[in-house]
Amino acid sequence: MNHNRRMNDDFDMYEDFFDPTQNDRQARRARKHKGVKHVPKKSEHDIRAELAPIGGTEGGFQTTYQPSRYEEGWLMKSLGDFYRMEYITDVLGQVRGGKEASVYRCAARPGMDAELLAAKVYRPRQFRQLRNDKMYREGRQILTSDGKAAKETDHRLMRAVGKKTAFGAQVSHTSWLMYEYTTLQRLYNIGAAVPKPYAASTNAILMGYVGDAGRAASTLSEVSLEVDEAHELLEEVLRNVELMLSHGMIHGDLSSYNILYWEGAITLIDFPQVTDSHNNSQAYGILKRDIERVCSYFANQGAERDPAPIMRRLWKRYVEQDAQQRAADLSRLAPEEA
Repeated sequence: MNHNRRMNDDFDMYEDFFDPTQNDRQARRARKHKGVKHVPKKSEHDIRAELAPIGGTEGGFQTTYQPSRYEEGWLMKSLGDFYRMEYITDVLGQVRGGKEASVYRCAARPGMDAELLAAKVYRPRQFRQLRNDKMYREGRQILTSDGKAAKETDHRLMRAVGKKTAFGAQVSHTSWLMYEYTTLQRLYNIGAAVPKPYAASTNAILMGYVGDAGRAASTLSEVSLEVDEAHELLEEVLRNVELMLSHGMIHGDLSSYNILYWEGAITLIDFPQVTDSHNNSQAYGILKRDIERVCSYFANQGAERDPAPIMRRLWKRYVEQDAQQRAADLSRLAPEEA
């Protein structure tokens, strides 16, 4: 636990220097006035000195991709476990960057079932400061770093999360990350169109890569489809939405921005906000939003579908009827009244 806390402290220091929003005036202004005083314990020179060995020959992990000066420490600390576990041998390039996470194309170890892998490296502060995280957390247990649910009798942990202390923020970050990883595992195993999950570390997930050595898959938001193809892909996206719902899961943030397109096929990505369809009071609205966003994109591509009947059918079949069945099952198991 102390190791994880030190790593998150380091990530905060790296993020003070390496920030993809640093050219965004509004983002800079928000950071400047957020009211939190940060007193660094180490100088910029000391931080750079600590980062250098990690990416150099002493660490044994040298990359083809040349990160910026401050990105290097953040990247190497996040991906070092995958290198030491012999999943990857190199980081070849950045696929995409954002406020929540950056994705990197990595060379897989020879002998694995893929030549290229994708490493999603999270930005810790983004998860710690999600404004609407309560909406998605409802009905979800807190997951530990091994992907298992934390004990509700661990009052220190539960109290820290509730009060949003530094330790609680760390726990929440780990839980968000592990929800994405365990969701990928579940979905991949039931045949959903998602990347294959390989491993998770303190601050990153290693998964299947979509694309080739020269170019990563585009998101649907970047693609114009022929009408026939749009109809086919809409049905495939809705198949995945239904498959998730049949296992009690709602993506929570589904849109054309987190559906990849490569050689005529789609892949769903980004699952930290996955929602429990049975135990979240806002599940109906979250699913409705997912379906409406998907239908809106495909309507612009010539494949129009009314989201309302889709929503009604899925909700009735996989939530209402399932709830009724579970209630009936519980009633049969209940002891007879004297």
